[in-house]
Amino acid sequence: MDNLDYGIIGNCRSAALVSKTGSIDWCCLPEFDSPSVFAKLLDEEIGGSFEIHVDATYSISQKYESFTNILITSFKSGENHFEIHDFMPRYRKEGNSYHAPPELIRYFKHISGAPKFSVLYDPKLEYAIGKTESFIKKDFIASLTHDVKFDTIFLYTSFDKETIVNNKDIELNEDGYILVGYNEKLLLPTTDRAYLDLQNTKVYWLNWSNLTPTYKKFNEEISRSALTLKLLSYDKTGAVLAAATTSLPETIGEVRNWDYRFCWIRDASMVIKVVSELGHKNIARRYL
Repeated sequence: MDNLDYGIIGNCRSAALVSKTGSIDWCCLPEFDSPSVFAKLLDEEIGGSFEIHVDATYSISQKYESFTNILITSFKSGENHFEIHDFMPRYRKEGNSYHAPPELIRYFKHISGAPKFSVLYDPKLEYAIGKTESFIKKDFIASLTHDVKFDTIFLYTSFDKETIVNNKDIELNEDGYILVGYNEKLLLPTTDRAYLDLQNTKVYWLNWSNLTPTYKKFNEEISRSALTLKLLSYDKTGAVLAAATTSLPETIGEVRNWDYRFCWIRDASMVIKVVSELGHKNIARRYL
C-alpha cells in the first residue's frame, strides 16, 4: 500500500484519510487527537476501515470539489455510474459560531444506470486494542468496545442496515447517505439533510477559498495547500496541527516516530506565516 496516496477530509475538529478506492483508512473521533476509529493506515490486519467495494469492471477516479475540502470518488462501469462525496460538516450558524459535529458523511450520488457496491464497515475503537462489536438498532448501527474503556460510535444510513453489516450488494437507484458520528442523534438524519449538510459545507469552503488571492502560476496547488492547512487548524483553540496522523515512523524500525496531531510551535509558526500572507489574517489572530 502507498501510505502517501490519500485524500483528506475534515472540519477543523477532526479529519479522515480516504484512499484512491474510497476506503477510509484513518479517522479519529471526536477530536483530532482522540483514539482511532479506523486505522488500517497503521495495520492492515486489525486497524479497521470503512471500505466501498465494486467489481473489477468499474473504473475509479477521484478529485476534490473545486476550492473545497469535499472529496469525490467516482465509480463507473458502462452506464452504471455513481459518486461518493465524502466530507465532514462545517458551516456557520447564526452569530459567529460554526456547526462542526464529530461526524463524517458519505453522500452517494446516483449518476446513471443501476450501479452495485458493497460496504465493509469495520470500526476498531480505541486504537483497536480491544474488541469492537456492532449491533443493529432500530435507527442506527451502534459499534462499541469496553475492553480498554467504554467507547461507542453510531452509523445512520438510508440503506438497509443488515445489508451493510453483512457486506452484501447494494443496488443504487437514487441518492443515499451513510453518516458515522460520535454522538447519538436527537434528530434522525435523512438523505435530504445529508444533502443540505453537503451544500452548506460546500458554501463554507467556497467562501473561505474566495479570500485566497489568485495567482498566475500554481494557483490550483496554492489553493489546495491553503485549504488543507485550514482543515488542520483546530477550531477551539486556533492551534495548527502538523498532520492528521500519528505512529508513521520516518524510517521503519527506527525511533523517529512522532504524534503529529499536536501543535508543534516551529511548524505551526511557518504555517501561520504562509496562510496569513495569503490574506487569512484571522487564522494568525486565533493562533496567537
